Amino acid sequence: MATFGIVVGGGPAPGINGVIGAAAALAARRGHRVIGLMDGFSHLIERRTDRIVELRPADVATIHLRGGSILHTSRANPTKKAEHLDAVVESLGALGIDHLVTIGGDDTAFSARRVAETAAGRIRVAHVPKTIDNDLPLPDGIPTFGFETAREHATHVVEAMLEDARTAGRWYFLVLMGRKAGFLALGAGKSAGATVTLIPEEFPAGPIRLEDVVRILEGAIVRRRAEGRADGVAVLAEGIAERFDPAELDFMKDVERDEHGHVRLAEVPLGKVLRTEVTRRLAERGVKVTIGDKDVGYELRCVAPSAFDRDYTRDLGVGAIETLLSGKSSVLITRQAGRIVPIPFAEIMDAKTGKTRVRDVDVASDSFRSARKLEGRIERDDLDDPKRLEVIAAAAKLSPDEARRRYAPLA
Repeated sequence: MATFGIVVGGGPAPGINGVIGAAAALAARRGHRVIGLMDGFSHLIERRTDRIVELRPADVATIHLRGGSILHTSRANPTKKAEHLDAVVESLGALGIDHLVTIGGDDTAFSARRVAETAAGRIRVAHVPKTIDNDLPLPDGIPTFGFETAREHATHVVEAMLEDARTAGRWYFLVLMGRKAGFLALGAGKSAGATVTLIPEEFPAGPIRLEDVVRILEGAIVRRRAEGRADGVAVLAEGIAERFDPAELDFMKDVERDEHGHVRLAEVPLGKVLRTEVTRRLAERGVKVTIGDKDVGYELRCVAPSAFDRDYTRDLGVGAIETLLSGKSSVLITRQAGRIVPIPFAEIMDAKTGKTRVRDVDVASDSFRSARKLEGRIERDDLDDPKRLEVIAAAAKLSPDEARRRYAPLA
């Protein structure tokens, strides 16, 4: 009889319980013991083996219908110190765990890889990729679980704010989760028909200038006013803030970081900063606009999973158990064309950093290009048409030459 451990790391995402339930049910039916490890790696790092729960089929029969995680989760990082990794492996050994299923994002995937290496074959490890950011390096067209559910709920929020903006004659800047990649912001913004959506990938490599972001948003407001509309919604990926130059924004210097060294983006007031700057720049020229800002993120992480994610995560849970029982280890579990395909950890690692690679939105794709074509930004055609330029300049309270100089670099 083997003993399986299941651990969840990183932020919540709809569908975690589906993986836990399917994995625990199948392993138990095959005659094996299943132990749920509470609160991520946090207790194992401290060599505590009392924060566990036995997972039997009756205990997990319907948990795939629920959001959240019955095992909770944490961002505890066992890779920060060698002694922490040793403590995790020794704690797993003390519990008799010889097969480990980890559920999480890129940081948890890296931790899973390091645990497998430290165990040196004593523990087989399979990682199930989870993130509403959709930024793990899966094959093209394959989402990480939780993304589709989060996108659906985020789209409804954007729809509601678009209607509120129309009704009240105002603008909203909505900030959506997406530390490195803009999949969620783009997916919700495009699906709902947001006026403009900004993601980190559309900017050149290196720091993003606050001025550039402000001018794009200001331009969208001006173009909308030129069309006789005082309302609109801009959707912004939170990862834009992580690429701001701390030297340009004083508040960025003191922002707290998590266990993995990432800026806690929830503490960066991106929407407020942009609202203030855009309002000020327009007001200086006598253009009055009312802008509200809202962060949308935590509301999406623990909602009940959609039918897609329920189906998807149960496949992944079964796939993780069958993969480990087949003798494979140190793999990422994926579903491709209806089949479970394990990907070796080595294939998802960045050779330069040694960390898990991050998948970006492909800004050269037809999907992204169509999203841009449907947005309400100032484009080159607007500036090249003298009549359109004149109307836009009047809405911005600039001369045509001033409007061209201000908006052309980002058109």
